[in-house]
Amino acid sequence: MDRRVNNCSFSFVFPGFVICRRTFRCASGEDNVFVFAVVSFEVKMIEVVASMARGPVFLAGELMECLITFTNPMSHLSTSASSEMLAWASAQIHCQFHASENRVALPAQGNKQDVQAESDTVLIPSRGERGQCVLDTPPKILFCDLRLDPGESKTYSYSELVPIDGPPSFRGQSVKYVYKLTIGCQRVNSPIKLLRVPFRVLVLQGMPEPPFPQDEEVSPSNPFLEEEEASRRDARPLERALDMLMATTSRRCPHMFNITNMRGKVAKFCIFKTVYRLGEDIVGTFNFSEGDIPCLQYSVSLQSEEEIQQQYQRRPGQAVSVTGHGRHLESCLHTASSHFSLPIPLNVTPGFSTDIVSLRWRLHFEFVTAREPMEPPTVLQNQSEVTVWAGAEHVDVDTFSWDLPIKVLPTNPALASYMSQFTGTNSINI
Repeated sequence: MDRRVNNCSFSFVFPGFVICRRTFRCASGEDNVFVFAVVSFEVKMIEVVASMARGPVFLAGELMECLITFTNPMSHLSTSASSEMLAWASAQIHCQFHASENRVALPAQGNKQDVQAESDTVLIPSRGERGQCVLDTPPKILFCDLRLDPGESKTYSYSELVPIDGPPSFRGQSVKYVYKLTIGCQRVNSPIKLLRVPFRVLVLQGMPEPPFPQDEEVSPSNPFLEEEEASRRDARPLERALDMLMATTSRRCPHMFNITNMRGKVAKFCIFKTVYRLGEDIVGTFNFSEGDIPCLQYSVSLQSEEEIQQQYQRRPGQAVSVTGHGRHLESCLHTASSHFSLPIPLNVTPGFSTDIVSLRWRLHFEFVTAREPMEPPTVLQNQSEVTVWAGAEHVDVDTFSWDLPIKVLPTNPALASYMSQFTGTNSINI
């Protein structure tokens, strides 16, 4: 039997309860009226927002601060509005390690995943995460038994030193290290909910943890300046690390190299330093005027080498994974001198080494040279018109390459935050 809706009307009897009237017309022309009730419920929830105060990038050993706000979004004008309760909330930092099974052979426990059922009352920050939790800080309780009236918000400040002995954030071809701040919270008689805020950690390896001066404990204190002094003390490790970083990467000492192959000298290469910070430009110059062999073309590539430590390699003699991050290509036949400039991206990982993987940086050079001398084009001194020189159609060439190791160190975390894929903010409704 074909039925079509003729009209539909609604009337609110009282808040949260709806009377609905619908009329259907049958094929015979008879109208059937249906009246039914619909109960409307407002969803009760608490909104949790976490925001890192200074951005999503930190140096190892630096103090990380995060503001965590809990809000009852229900309007106090709503008739069904009521207070909301949270049993507890805590926060902690953890680092997840994940390795490619095709390239990394880990012990049996290395591939174990931490899994927690939603009904469990024990907080495991890495629940549901891939890989293994290789580092975590002790959890800090934000509150117990929080009551939020309709429209009310409360903000808590979480602070923790980023572990100085952990690996840096890294997403390689074989290995990944990912840092997250995990906030766990729970309603009464409800499963635990997790809010994760990913962030990036830069490690300046070889830098000892900067100690505070010994005389701070016995120096006179001003109660009105305690907050300012505490903030200043927290900033000192970062300031010292940045000072050390600037001093290391600011030293300039020209390094000269003679580029040769089996047929003779090709060029002289000069680079002003071999230690750089993220975001810096690598500048080098070539002098071809002193060469015996004509150079037709050269290229310079900025590359990183990811090498798995021998005891964890899936296959003996496993090849190193090479990733390119920039390339300069130039034709240089009959050129007396040339230069290049390669920027180091802010979002790459500085060199580091752990018991599983090491990351190194290098400049990879490739040269194309002629096997025979090539006469330069001749221009008459009294010639006033422009002349066009046509190159040889066929030239016998040799190719060879050369690798120059360099060091890439971190930069100021505030600068790296501008190019970070993370926002330092996340939210969840519970």
